[in-house]
Amino acid sequence: MVVALCQAAKKAARVLARTSTPAKNHALRTAATLLRQNSGLLLAANLQDVEAGRKSGLSAAMLDRLTLTEPRIDTMAKGLELIADLTDPVGETISQWRRPNGLEIGQVRIPLGVVGVIYESRPNVTADAAGLGLKAGNAVILKGGSEAFRTNGVITDVLTSAAVSAELPEASIQLIRSTDRQSVAVLLRQEQLVDVIVPRGGEDLIRSVTERSAVPVIQHFSGICHTYVDADADLRKAARICMNAKVQRPWVCNAMENLLVHEAIAKQFLPAFVDDLEKAGVEVRGCERTKQLVPQVKAATAEDWKAEYLDLILAVKVVDSLDQALDFIHYNGSGLADAIVSENYSHVHRFLREVDSATVYANASTRFTDGYEFGFGAEVGISTNRLHARGPMGVRELTTYKYVIQGDGQIRE
Repeated sequence: MVVALCQAAKKAARVLARTSTPAKNHALRTAATLLRQNSGLLLAANLQDVEAGRKSGLSAAMLDRLTLTEPRIDTMAKGLELIADLTDPVGETISQWRRPNGLEIGQVRIPLGVVGVIYESRPNVTADAAGLGLKAGNAVILKGGSEAFRTNGVITDVLTSAAVSAELPEASIQLIRSTDRQSVAVLLRQEQLVDVIVPRGGEDLIRSVTERSAVPVIQHFSGICHTYVDADADLRKAARICMNAKVQRPWVCNAMENLLVHEAIAKQFLPAFVDDLEKAGVEVRGCERTKQLVPQVKAATAEDWKAEYLDLILAVKVVDSLDQALDFIHYNGSGLADAIVSENYSHVHRFLREVDSATVYANASTRFTDGYEFGFGAEVGISTNRLHARGPMGVRELTTYKYVIQGDGQIRE
């Protein structure tokens, strides 16, 4: 079954690579309309998945990711409409030049081809990945988690019908409708048919996919995000940013896990801020100097600095300097998102230049590391890779390029 899906996707990708922008946009806008029109069907299927997940012992965070509501369905639909409004990257001339021998060389953006997306829990990924892939001229093969089996099936049916209504191949968007883990193993062996795999979920899933795949994988393993409150920070601003980064949605990869505070302002900042965190239900784990200032916090261990809690737990460390903060992030971070809060321009400039993460912030929450927030309409995932793409992956990140050379009889001497 999986091989047949991949073969069909390969054929569809050839058609999609030459499909016009209006046709792709028509499919996306139709899909948005159909999602809203079929919200009752979607909610009914999702309720079955949520109830099954609750009985099987899914965590509160996983259940939240799994659950659909009318507003969340509308957000999915709006995401597709935003993708339709984006500039089509396919066919864009990235650069062009003329050689002394008269050859005209152009670097032109093209689709990746067939994109496989393997993900857990979140049904919105079905719409986001399919919409972005379609706009970038790719055929998409989706493999969602078994916990969202019914919901993903309904969403895919809606998206496929929209593609067909725009006279696009039915195999433009396909879902592997199996809960058998072997189906993933088969997909990962289709290097002749599938061009790239994007796993989206927990670290165990991403490592498993990366280790077993014969197809190139774009991934991030974890989201150990830091916020550094500098000696020259506006402390009210810092409190707002740090509270948002930890509490607004603690179970996502761009939530803050480690808070670094300069010793010069730690006594002024930490006691009141930790009190606010605890009122918000956060368990705070601190270094020795943090405990001296706020004795009630739990002592942090070396393991805490490298932990992705995905929960209302925060590790806090007092640092001597910006240099120590930079070193700490270098050794403990995961390269996803890190932030500085400071009014000192030179400190901000150094932090933005020297922190080697996919997204680096000055005076803003790491929670903005998201394709929708970046203006991409949605994202197929967040990459911490160095090759091809980094950060939230939107339409442009689902393309590559080729060189187009035009001559007038030139031969190489």
